[in-house]
Amino acid sequence: MNTDVATLHRGSLPLLVSFPHVGTVIPQEVTTQLVKSALAVADTDWHLESLYAFVRDLGASTLVPRISRYCIDLNRPPENTPMYAGANNTELCPTRAFSGKPIYRKGKAPDAAEVERRLQRYWRPYHDALADELARLKAVHGYALLFDAHSIKSELPWLFDGRLPDLNLGTVAGESCDVSLRDALSRVLQAQSRYTHAVDGRFKGGYITRHYGRPREGVQAVQLEMAWRCYMAEAPPYEIDEARASGVRPLLAALIEAMLAHGAPAGS
Repeated sequence: MNTDVATLHRGSLPLLVSFPHVGTVIPQEVTTQLVKSALAVADTDWHLESLYAFVRDLGASTLVPRISRYCIDLNRPPENTPMYAGANNTELCPTRAFSGKPIYRKGKAPDAAEVERRLQRYWRPYHDALADELARLKAVHGYALLFDAHSIKSELPWLFDGRLPDLNLGTVAGESCDVSLRDALSRVLQAQSRYTHAVDGRFKGGYITRHYGRPREGVQAVQLEMAWRCYMAEAPPYEIDEARASGVRPLLAALIEAMLAHGAPAGS
């Protein structure tokens, strides 16, 4: 599948790696409503497709969007309910950047009709492709694994206090996958000392992990939120740092390999 919304690569393993926030395209009808600073799409999950290129060589499926989260956030629920109650959140069609600053010019934020248009035009095709690929993997292998890959600036006071751990594994407190899988991935993180980490901390998993992670139905899902400092510069032009990237990539590979080794959910 290769459309103006996303590209799906079908692999041979029971694993799908999704990258919901790597897109940088903002449709023309949206760009005219934005403040100038928003056009730099600073809150993109930069360079992840390159960083995780090894998963395709292993035989995993990948789903890569083109559309920026500033148009619509593919990892938010269609009902636009907050992901983290009691904390600052960005919406399905975000009106603020992660800095807390407005994205839209005064009076130009999308109304309900425009949010619904973007939902149908961009969000649903992405999720249709995601759901279809998980169903295909489950039909072929008897189960499916979903690894939702993310990255974020290390310090964002509007969203969280202090400095984020390097690697943040989210499993919705063990609900989106077997607890044994969460423990296996935790052991991979605990076995190294170069990177700080958290499990089901500030980032417990977004909509994709929460919605598709159904181990009793044969789908295991986890999210990894990685701090930019692990592999790239945290200031414009947000260039990848190959020395840092080469350092973290083996750990990412170890997490993927542990997920594949765990295999099917218990009782599926």
